[in-house]
Amino acid sequence: MKQLIIPPYLEKGDRIAIVSPSGIIEKEVVVKAAKMLSGEGYDVVIGDNVYNQSGCFAGTDGERLDDFQKATDDLSVKAVFCSRGGYGMSRIIDRIDFTGIRKNPKWYVGFSDITVLHLWLNKICGVVSLHAEMPLNYSNPKKTPESFTSVMRALRGEPEPIAWKSSHDAHFTVEGPVTGGNLSLIYSLTGTPGEPDTEGAILFIEEVGEYYYHLDRMLTSLRLTGRLRNLAALIVGGMEKIEQGSIKYNKSAEEIVLDIVGHYSYPVLFNFPSGHISDNRAVYIGRRARVVQKGLEASLSWL
Repeated sequence: MKQLIIPPYLEKGDRIAIVSPSGIIEKEVVVKAAKMLSGEGYDVVIGDNVYNQSGCFAGTDGERLDDFQKATDDLSVKAVFCSRGGYGMSRIIDRIDFTGIRKNPKWYVGFSDITVLHLWLNKICGVVSLHAEMPLNYSNPKKTPESFTSVMRALRGEPEPIAWKSSHDAHFTVEGPVTGGNLSLIYSLTGTPGEPDTEGAILFIEEVGEYYYHLDRMLTSLRLTGRLRNLAALIVGGMEKIEQGSIKYNKSAEEIVLDIVGHYSYPVLFNFPSGHISDNRAVYIGRRARVVQKGLEASLSWL
């Protein structure tokens, strides 16, 4: 993966926009999130179509695209926050005009369905973005304080190392650019311009609400395309609400991962605090990082 552009970090008074490129969101939730962001010292603007509804989407494709394009084109906007995930980003991603983004890069924030945006920005535009908690959950009491504060610190250019306990003992240090996000969305980009370059990368994956055999199928597909072959490391975050199908799949999520990638020489780490879980730490997508594990103690720090 080539060296990507890191957008300018935010300063007090900078303008940030909230848009809804995917699922439906309630006005009350966005208003609360906007107040929190304003409390951090930012000038918050909300897209015209943020609260729209069209089926399961926050407005028609055209309406969602219009808000996103305006925020992208507005040079006064320094960061674009996607209000929530769900589904819809992939329906408009190839219609967004990112022509000026390399000359005037800005931050894009979100996770889950927004994985499509992160991988597109990395691969097509050469710009780093932020996989992180979204306005949908800023006032959610089930989320850790770090889920929000890590977003703010990352956007200010003050990210703290992410420390956690992995599930198995190991000793190593590796470096590489971080890529990935939601496994279903990584899988969905296979064969598209946004398919990630994983050569020498630290690949991060997380998932929610899938069947165990779907995990196997998606990871097997990535193996068949060669995307799992030459990683620097594989980091597995939240694997939430994974369900059995009509026939019980007699392996855990961890066992499925190790069954598919265990024969590779790179390290595989579990329990990373990011994804559809209470502790959802901000992760730069496209930026180089160092991963260290000593015993069960693991950490990721940014280079």
